[in-house]
Amino acid sequence: MIYLWCILAALLVFLGIIIIRTLLFTPRANVTADNSTVDFDGDKIIERLRTLVRFKTVSYKDHTLEDDSEFDGFIKSLPSLYPNVFEKCSFTPLPDRALLFKWEGESHEKAAVMMAHYDVVPVNEENWDKPPFEAILENGVIWGRGTLDTKVTFNGVLSAAEHLIEKGFTPKEDIYFAFSGGEEVNGKGAERIVDYFLQNNITLSFVVDEGGAVVKNVFPGVKAACGLIGIAEKGMMDVEYKVKSPGGHASAPKPHSPIPTLSKACCNLEAHPFKAHLTAPVAKMFDTLGRHSTFVFRMIFANLWLFSPVLDMICKKSGGELNALMRTTVAFTQSAGSKASNVIPPEAKMVSNIRLNPQDNMDKALSYIKKTVKNENVEINILHGMNPSRISVTDCPEWDKVALAVASTWKGCIVSPYLMVQCSDSRHYGRISDKVYRFSAMDLTSEERATIHGNNERIRVETAKSAVEFYIRLMKQC
Repeated sequence: MIYLWCILAALLVFLGIIIIRTLLFTPRANVTADNSTVDFDGDKIIERLRTLVRFKTVSYKDHTLEDDSEFDGFIKSLPSLYPNVFEKCSFTPLPDRALLFKWEGESHEKAAVMMAHYDVVPVNEENWDKPPFEAILENGVIWGRGTLDTKVTFNGVLSAAEHLIEKGFTPKEDIYFAFSGGEEVNGKGAERIVDYFLQNNITLSFVVDEGGAVVKNVFPGVKAACGLIGIAEKGMMDVEYKVKSPGGHASAPKPHSPIPTLSKACCNLEAHPFKAHLTAPVAKMFDTLGRHSTFVFRMIFANLWLFSPVLDMICKKSGGELNALMRTTVAFTQSAGSKASNVIPPEAKMVSNIRLNPQDNMDKALSYIKKTVKNENVEINILHGMNPSRISVTDCPEWDKVALAVASTWKGCIVSPYLMVQCSDSRHYGRISDKVYRFSAMDLTSEERATIHGNNERIRVETAKSAVEFYIRLMKQC
């Protein structure tokens, strides 16, 4: 009996610790917003964005499909759209469609960098409700490819500078505006700019590129808007799986032909996902947003030492963004077999797109894939890829500047670090900075986010204006 009472007492103490930790896991003070107003000519900003969208700056891996005249026209339009910028800032075109502006500050010791890309992905015009390159403005919405990704931030950066230059503002430190025209196809424009900084011994204070946004309903149990600033991004690689055979007529199939063999490899990988890792960006996100969640989720995030298996189970079952934050993911995206329906393929292929958790790398991932497939007849090779980015710091004045600009532009949002699951040009800046922050200066609904790289991409006029406000607030701190 005493033994049972001891077990009960220990259990009560254990539960008490969990509940106390949950009750103490309360929201920390959010960034104190600057309540000053920012006034600018919103109509002019919208017309500039519409002009940029009309250029069909579509990039392809096969560059022969690109229309150079559209890219050239885009660049030639900039001096008339942003005359103050071209009068005050030096402009340096670099190879691979890279554009670099320098706005000199009072000090040249360090420089801030604000990035965007002006190329866009292809469109299937027949699936759009509005023409994708006419920038139709209707009911407070601009329709067009690139309105969100990322001509809005391109326009936001240069329009903010245009406004501040007109007002006579001079930044305390140099500011560079760095734009690439091939981000969507992993072009080398951003690398050229980083090389330029290295060759000219330019020290950076911080970098801001596309990434997170102000969003709702993206974190379990949190209803408030969240301003997510990426402090790292996952790596990426495409892996090819190939099986060969003698082929033959489909009327007399032999066992283990290429397609069933590949199917089994696919199923093995889906049934045995990569191990979950709680990396620094995700841990910081959980510690920030988890405190604003409902009691059950707060209990999980306050006691991850105990509930990590529960969280892992939730991630595996739900998939999607939460799962992508926790582990390296595998998505099978392409397959090819026989050219005829009645022929066993002499060779069949599949391709999976792998997004690498910061604690994994390409070599480790390839080793795990081969171990999981467990079939020497499946030839597995990396087609191309990149390792996860450097993780940026948050306990510094530079992070505080970006967070303040977010909190002041979108009042009431919870500012939080996070891990970006997509890839961006900013990964190249890890060579020269540990203060690279990924934030697309927009508030987006889930429906709007779904149009990025999809059909009917569009942006609310007020969203486009908010992007300019964000950059004005950020530049004033530089």
